[in-house]
Amino acid sequence: MVSNALVNINLVLNNNTILLPLRLKTGEITDPMLQLTKPLAFIDLETTGTNLGTDRIVEIAIVKILPDKTKSVKRKLLNPEMLIPQSSSDVHGITDEMVKDAPTFKQVAQELKQMLDGCDLAGYNSNRFDIPLLMEEFLRVEVDFDMKGRKLVDIQKIFHMMEQRTLSAAYKFYCNKNLDGAHSAEVDASATVEILNAQLERYPSLGNTIDSILKAIGDDVIVDFARRFIFENGVEVFNFGKFKGKAVAEVLRMEPQYYDWMMKGDFPKHTKLKLTEIYTRTLLKKS
Repeated sequence: MVSNALVNINLVLNNNTILLPLRLKTGEITDPMLQLTKPLAFIDLETTGTNLGTDRIVEIAIVKILPDKTKSVKRKLLNPEMLIPQSSSDVHGITDEMVKDAPTFKQVAQELKQMLDGCDLAGYNSNRFDIPLLMEEFLRVEVDFDMKGRKLVDIQKIFHMMEQRTLSAAYKFYCNKNLDGAHSAEVDASATVEILNAQLERYPSLGNTIDSILKAIGDDVIVDFARRFIFENGVEVFNFGKFKGKAVAEVLRMEPQYYDWMMKGDFPKHTKLKLTEIYTRTLLKKS
């Protein structure tokens, strides 16, 4: 059954907190263009900054679409356990005062994991930011969020390949609407759902399944989300520093101290996790 929920979204304008009502219809039937064989979760984060290794989530919204086209929405403000820089508050309108009594990521991690269970993941610039930072938060609180078998659909990638613009412009271009309340995670995630459906209508070559979309735009082959490592000819190679372009396993065989240097450095936890996997695999081949 369709239920209408009136949700208040906090915005800060001229240092005054206001409530923006956003009407959500949890359970409503979404556009029929997208054909799914498993749930697809659209994720949008608002954060303290853009550093995957040090910044934290202050707001998360998940719009989950089921194969039968029903929709559920979850939005949470989170206490990042650090101060929110003014430059970030200026973008998304979320302040320290607004999150001081909010739950921490650790307190909601299992709830979020459960909602995302069995889902492919989507978003706007999500392959480079939202999903990597979400993975960092799960790793930080030692909650096993398994990415194996999940397909990742970055709506920005379709947009940049076809039109090359921003989220607000994409919403205007594809949906002919102004994105009121941009940089509220829930507004952005919901707009991304509409954009994807409009893209499927505009570009028949995309098809209407996750597999057909990824075949058209290319499936990101990811070693670590921060892209410190990339695949070249099926081999993990460094994508930065003095060993850029060299096979990670070969470097670790020749200079094992480089592993220690990276593990002690300010690299994202997911990068360190993948480095350890390669290092362990390299040691096993030695023995």
